[in-house]
Parts: sequence; structure tokens; C-alpha cells
Amino acid sequence: MSDERPINPRFNDDVHFNLVSGPPRYRNYTDKPVGYFTVVDKQDGAVLGYVWASDEGDAAAWEARQAGGPRAANEGGFWIRRLRDAKQRGLLPSQALAELYGNPETAGKGLPLPGSLADAPNAAAVEALAKGD
Repeated sequence: MSDERPINPRFNDDVHFNLVSGPPRYRNYTDKPVGYFTVVDKQDGAVLGYVWASDEGDAAAWEARQAGGPRAANEGGFWIRRLRDAKQRGLLPSQALAELYGNPETAGKGLPLPGSLADAPNAAAVEALAKGD
């Protein structure tokens, strides 16, 4: 008997990848001006992160506050889903931002901080805010 293991003939088969498009979504970065608001925890008021948007860059995203830990990171799924839904409905990023800010839902653990709507020169400024505060 031979010590060689048989080679599976399927290892020689070609592998084909087909690109599949997903749901429409905003870009997740822009160097154009953005509007943003702060999201705080409903229970203790701790800052969880920031939602930002830019019509010029057709971009909108969630930036988790680094000091917010896993709770802040997990909160992002909720806001990202709401942004994707807004894009599917054809809203401009600024319209989505206004809707999220003005009509907070209760499904997530966070909500917009009243009076926190502000402007930044680009997405990197909001990211720096999330990392440094």
C-alpha cells in the first residue's frame, strides 16, 4: 500500500465568482462638507457615536465613539440599517440625516442628542471626533 493520499479531482476545477449587487447605499467616506449629530445612550446619556451625511459626496455613515466600547460599535448596525433604508427610498443624505435626527426610533440603545446637529469640513473630522473624545 502507498503512503500517498489520493488527490481530490475537484481541486483542479475552475472557481467562478459572480458579482451580485446589493441594496443601494450611501458612500461611507467623503472629503466634502458633512452635517452630523451625536448619538447618546438612552439609559445613561453616554456618547455612543455620530451619524454624518453629505449630499455633495452622496455619503452617510455611523462613526462609533472609540471610548464607547462594544456598546457603541453594536449601536452602529441600527443606524446603518436606517441609512440604507433611507437610500432605498431615494432620500438625499441630508434628508436622511434630518429624518434620523428628527424622528428617533426606539429600537436601538441610542438616540440623537438634542441640539447636537452640527457641520464638519469632512468625514475625517467626525472620525477624529469619535476617536478623540
